[in-house]
Amino acid sequence: MRKADGYDAVVVGSGPNGLAGALTLAQAGRRVLVLEAAERAGGGLRTEELTLPGYRHDVCASVLPLAVASPAFRALRENGLRIEFAHPPVPAAHPLDDGPAVLVHREAGRTAARLGRDGLAWQETVGATARGGTPLVDTLLAPLDLPRAPLAAARFGPLGLLPATTLCRAVFRTAPARAVLAGMAAHSMLDLRSPISGGFGLMLAALAHMAGWPVVRGGSQELADSMVKRLGDLGGEVVTGTRVRDLSELPDADAVLLDVTPRQFLAMAGDRLPPRYRRRLARFRYGPGVFKVDWALSGPVPWRDPAVAGAGTVHLGGTLEEIAAAEAEVAGGRHPRRPFVLLAQPCVADPSRAPAGRHTVWAYCHVPNGSAVDMTEAIESQVERFAPGFRDLILARATRGPAELERHNANLVGGDIGGGLASLAQFAGRPLYAARPWRTPLPGVYLCSASTPPGAGVHGMGGHRAARLALADTRRRGPLR
Repeated sequence: MRKADGYDAVVVGSGPNGLAGALTLAQAGRRVLVLEAAERAGGGLRTEELTLPGYRHDVCASVLPLAVASPAFRALRENGLRIEFAHPPVPAAHPLDDGPAVLVHREAGRTAARLGRDGLAWQETVGATARGGTPLVDTLLAPLDLPRAPLAAARFGPLGLLPATTLCRAVFRTAPARAVLAGMAAHSMLDLRSPISGGFGLMLAALAHMAGWPVVRGGSQELADSMVKRLGDLGGEVVTGTRVRDLSELPDADAVLLDVTPRQFLAMAGDRLPPRYRRRLARFRYGPGVFKVDWALSGPVPWRDPAVAGAGTVHLGGTLEEIAAAEAEVAGGRHPRRPFVLLAQPCVADPSRAPAGRHTVWAYCHVPNGSAVDMTEAIESQVERFAPGFRDLILARATRGPAELERHNANLVGGDIGGGLASLAQFAGRPLYAARPWRTPLPGVYLCSASTPPGAGVHGMGGHRAARLALADTRRRGPLR
């Protein structure tokens, strides 16, 4: 590995948080070296031909509302980062067995109009959250700071703390409205009877109105490549194919940012960490895993409700009760017979992902952490339930369970794509309780992955906050060398 002579900072890991941290440091005039274990930068921002030539699939992160809305990415765009988003006609849809699908449009009013007697309740909850705008997003993505939007946060808080099952039943009277919010909440990968699962649903639904649920034109890899290019323009460098197993392997630098989970950090740091800190970090809990299927299709998905064809993201799970039961099974360490399935059809927004007239589609369901069960049949049965004839369009498929996902990206421990369980305890204490949890006991060493606040999502905030903290610490103490 080349020495980092002349570099002020080293970043380990080139996921969205690592790259956001590197760019934040570089924009402040620091020279930055990024070290990545894989042969290509990006972490969760990867796009590959997983099935057939000409079919481009996002390997992990795909639908990116937070890349539009987060303060970290807003700052990066203001400082020269170029991202081309592609928005589907409808951000999200929730098909039902016994009626038309619920469509979540960019406009809250248009969404509410389709919800009948629950339309006003949608406007007063999801719509009100959306009206909180970027100040509320900034507040929720910086949970340890003073709120930027105290009134909006005060309105959001009592609802956001509720379990999704409680919130859905308290706010809505109809099955369709309850179902669509439950589908949003299930992104949390929590048992929907758990506190704050309702808050995840409210925020994600509101983001559809505030920012949309877009994909990156050409694939998520384009975002990573743009970040790497911008870093190069600022004098930084990314070296791939370099796995860091021990902190002693790193060259001297004033700041080290680690886009890794607590498990990797404990291995890298060895006995350098104080025993109490090690014990606290070792208690960090990982969440459920996912089982993912990517398909190359000969045509668009034949949804029973044709309106679903315009949605970039589709939630397949039926009613609130069915979704809650499936997620409870996973939380209990079991595999649901009818899992809740998150499906994306990126060609609706970006036809360049597949040959003309063809489609790439992916879907995943939640499974117990480290599961070795093949969920292909269960996932495809759920798709077929709402899109009869779907299987007839499959040209090729690629499947990845938790073990394959972790081999691809070591941060996906046991298939956990969220960097750790998103429970109330780990929302406030992530990876442990501290005023500045990005700072470690080792001088100049910071954690910046999704295992730090504010958690999962392509928002770059872990890297951005760790980098800003490193800059402040360096100014206060001076260079380490």
